[in-house]
Amino acid sequence: MSASATRLRRLASVAVAVTACGGAVLLTPSVSSNDRASGHPTVESLRQIINDPSAVVPSRTLQESALIGTKSGPLDILVVGGGATGCGVALDAATRGLRVGLVEREDFSSGTSSRSTKLIHGGVRYLEKAVFGLDYGQLKLVFHALEERKQVIENAPHLCHALPCMTPCFDWFEVVYYWMGLKMYDLVAGRRLLHFSRYYSAQESVELFPTLASKGKGKSLRGTVVYYDGQMNDSRLNVGLACTAALAGAAVLNHAEVVSFLKDEGTQQIIGARIRDNLSGQEFDAYAKVVVNAAGPFCDSVRKMANKDALPMICPSSGVHIVLPDYYSPDGMGLIVPKTKDGRVVFMLPWLGRTIAGTTDSSTSITPLPEPNENEIQFILDAICDYLNVKVRRTDVLSAWSGIRPLAVDPNAKNTESISRDHVVSEEYPGLVTITGGKWTTYRSMAEDAVNAAIKSGKLSPSNECITSNLRLIGGDGWEPSLFTALAQQYVRMKKSDGGKVVPGVMDTAAAKHLSHAYGTLAERVATIAQRLHTVLEMSTANLPLISLPGDLALLSLTPMQQAMRCHALSKYLLQSTIGTSQGRRKKCRRLKNFWKLSSLLRMHISMMGSISSLEMNQSDFRSLRVSDFQCVVFFSCLYTGAYIYFFIQQTKWD
Repeated sequence: MSASATRLRRLASVAVAVTACGGAVLLTPSVSSNDRASGHPTVESLRQIINDPSAVVPSRTLQESALIGTKSGPLDILVVGGGATGCGVALDAATRGLRVGLVEREDFSSGTSSRSTKLIHGGVRYLEKAVFGLDYGQLKLVFHALEERKQVIENAPHLCHALPCMTPCFDWFEVVYYWMGLKMYDLVAGRRLLHFSRYYSAQESVELFPTLASKGKGKSLRGTVVYYDGQMNDSRLNVGLACTAALAGAAVLNHAEVVSFLKDEGTQQIIGARIRDNLSGQEFDAYAKVVVNAAGPFCDSVRKMANKDALPMICPSSGVHIVLPDYYSPDGMGLIVPKTKDGRVVFMLPWLGRTIAGTTDSSTSITPLPEPNENEIQFILDAICDYLNVKVRRTDVLSAWSGIRPLAVDPNAKNTESISRDHVVSEEYPGLVTITGGKWTTYRSMAEDAVNAAIKSGKLSPSNECITSNLRLIGGDGWEPSLFTALAQQYVRMKKSDGGKVVPGVMDTAAAKHLSHAYGTLAERVATIAQRLHTVLEMSTANLPLISLPGDLALLSLTPMQQAMRCHALSKYLLQSTIGTSQGRRKKCRRLKNFWKLSSLLRMHISMMGSISSLEMNQSDFRSLRVSDFQCVVFFSCLYTGAYIYFFIQQTKWD
C-alpha cells in the first residue's frame, strides 16, 4: 500500500476521533505493564509514545506538581534554561530513564535560541582554518558539525531542510578558490553531504538570483559557486524539543524562575532550587540530585547564586539580523557575502516569505531584551548593497533583532587567549553542572555531554545510553513533503460567499503547507480542531459579521499577536454596535445578547488554546511582533472585565 494511502487513512481516523470527542484531543499514550513494573518506559515504548499522533503533552498544572518534591524523593536532574541546550538536556536525560525537571524564566526559545540566522551550519568555515592552519582540531569540528547537521535534519524533517547558498565571484581566482574549497568540503562530508556543490556561470547565476549584481566593486561577475547548508525554524524546533521531552516524561515549565539554590547544611552541596511561578507569583521548592545550568548568556548569574565569587565564563557577543522584503532574494536560494570590510561573513536568506540578512559579531553587555543599534543595521545594509542590483534602502528594513551569543571561556583554563566557539561543560560547585557555548547545530551533542557530566556528578543510574541521535521529534515521524496535499484534500475552510453566507471552501495550498511544515504529522489534529471551531463560529455568530484576518491560515496556528488582533477586531465591532448608535431599548438588548454570544465564543477559544498550548509554538516569526501567552491572557482578561462592567452599567441605565 502506498504511503499516500496510509496517510489519508490516518487523517480520516484522526478526524473521526477528534469529532467524536467534541474537538478536544484528550487521548493519552499507553504504556505496557512491563514498563510500569520497571519504573520507566523502555526505549521502544518511548519512541511509540513520542510518535503517537494522539499523544498529548501534560497540562501546566501537572508539570508544576511533578516539579514539587521532597528531599526523600528528589528529581535526578533539574535543568535551568528552556533554550535549545536546556530542552536538549531534558530530552536526553528523560529518554535515558531519569527523572527530569526543567524551568525557564520566560518562554521556551524566547532568548538567543530564536534569534539565530536559521541555518544549521555544516562547518565549512572550519575547513578553511584547518587547511591553511594545518589544524587537526578544526578538522574534527568540521566532522562533528557535519554529523550533527545530518541528525538534526533527520530528526525534525518538517522543520529543517537543505538550502542552496550562492557565493558570488568577481574574478577568476575567486572562482577557482571557492570551487576547489567547496569540492574539498564535499569530499570531507562523504555520506553526510546534503547535495554536491557546483559552479554557475554569470548568466545562470543571474537567472537563479535575479537581484544579484552583474557588476560589483568595479568588476564583472565571473560566476557563482553554490553549496548546500541546512535551514531550520529555530523557535518551533526549540518548542518541539520541549514537547518531546514532556512526552518522554520530563516536567517542563516555562515562566518559572530560579530565585535561589537549596543547599545541604552539612556538605553545602546543591540539592535543588527555590522556584517562583512568574504567572501566579507563588514559590515552591524543587529538589534534585544534580542541577544543570543551561541558561545561555545568563549562566553566570545562575552560577553566582551558588558562589558569588565565581569567575565569569561568558564572553557575550551580539548578533544582529534584519528582515527585508521578499524581492531581495528568490525563494529557495540564499546568498553569502564571503568577506566584508572587517572580514566577517554576511548571509542573505529567504525566510517565511521575507528575506533575512545578517549577522554581526560585536561585544555587548548581557541584557534580557537586547536591541540592535543603528550602526549594526547599517553595517548589514552596506555589506549586501555591493552584491545586489536593487537599491538597498534603510526604509526597506521591516524589523530587526539582536541575539547574545554565549561564547564560552573555560573557568578552569590557565589563560583566555582564545575564546572558542565550542561548548564547555564545567562543575565548579558540588551539585551544579554548567553547559554553555556551542551553537544551534551541535545542541544535541552538547546536551549529551551535559547529561554524561550530571550522571557522573550525581552517581545516577540511567536505564540506557543516549538515544537522541536517532530519535524523531514530535511531529517528525512519518512526515512526508507531500503531506500538505493530503491536508488540502481532507480538510476545508469556512469561507464567506458573495451572498454573505458562510460555506465550506477548499483549503488553499499556502495554508496546507504552513500547517504541514509548522506542525508535521500533528497538522491533521490542528486542521481538525480549526475546522470544527470555524463551524462553531458560524453557529455562534449568526448575527455577527465574519471576522477574518487577511491571509488567515487556521485559528489555532495563529501567533499570539494575531490572536490578540482577532480579539481586538471582534471587540471593536462590539463597541461600535453598542456605543456608536442608540435606536431604542429593544435594539440594545439584542446587542447585549450578541455580546454574550461573543463572550462565550471567546471563552471557548481561550479554553481550546489552553488544551493545545503545548503544541502552539508561542513565538512570533519576527522579533518585532513578539507577544507572549501571558500578555495575551492579560489582554483577554482586561477585555472581559471592561466589557462586563460596561454592559452592567448600561443595563442598569436601561432598567
